[in-house]
Amino acid sequence: MPALPSLYISHGSPMTALHPGQVGVRLAELAQALPRPKAIVIASAHWLARQPSVGGAARPETIHDFHGFPRELYDIHYPAPGAPALAAQVVELLDKAGLPTMLDPEQGLDHGAWVPLRLLYPNADIPVVPLSIQPKLGPEHQYIVGRALASLREEGVLVIGSGSITHNLHDFRLGYSEQNEAPYVRPFIDWIEQKLKASDTAALLDYRRQAPFAQRAHPTDEHLLPLYVALGAAGEQATAQRIDAGVDLGFLAMDIYRFDDAAIASTAR
Repeated sequence: MPALPSLYISHGSPMTALHPGQVGVRLAELAQALPRPKAIVIASAHWLARQPSVGGAARPETIHDFHGFPRELYDIHYPAPGAPALAAQVVELLDKAGLPTMLDPEQGLDHGAWVPLRLLYPNADIPVVPLSIQPKLGPEHQYIVGRALASLREEGVLVIGSGSITHNLHDFRLGYSEQNEAPYVRPFIDWIEQKLKASDTAALLDYRRQAPFAQRAHPTDEHLLPLYVALGAAGEQATAQRIDAGVDLGFLAMDIYRFDDAAIASTAR
């Protein structure tokens, strides 16, 4: 089995679970195009910790980490099994990379994990290991986390970063919509695509200073940081494929990225 790609997924609002829209179509297509993984490690923008933490539950619960949404959203569960042995392996890989890591035997799947996974693999029959991000440690730290996990792809493990390519919830009040898109969205996502396709990792790690409208697109880092986990896990020779899934609410860009080894990229698409 060739090494799996790694993925970055923009999961959008929790309402994506009820109204998947274009991102639902794109994720279903992606699942069909990928070899079936043996397990999934997913770093979500909604599990924040001071140091890397890994969920080792045998049956991770579905966490409804949001308030004020329709009742039917709270009735959704994603009963994927966990993978305690894989979780222990992730801890070992990160420890060996000089990243002291905690094992949390009870951590469940927040909506940044279960919403996109439910669209990728609706049968919930692939084991899932959640991974935290460290919002105060920045992109380079998350890239190093991803690099430490790169070997898992050769073992049939799908490494996913789940966030949002643009994420400024203050813009809810500004009246953006499909017909009135926020002016910063296209310049920012185009810059990210250009730098990823050029393998300009240095610029990407310095996106706060170099990307257009970086502060507007991401007042805080946490929803972009999972991109660096996926990028690091792809290895140095990776190629990036952007999958356009539209712009939700006029300001939440739903881009998906697939990172493949350059050697197999030509046969992966």
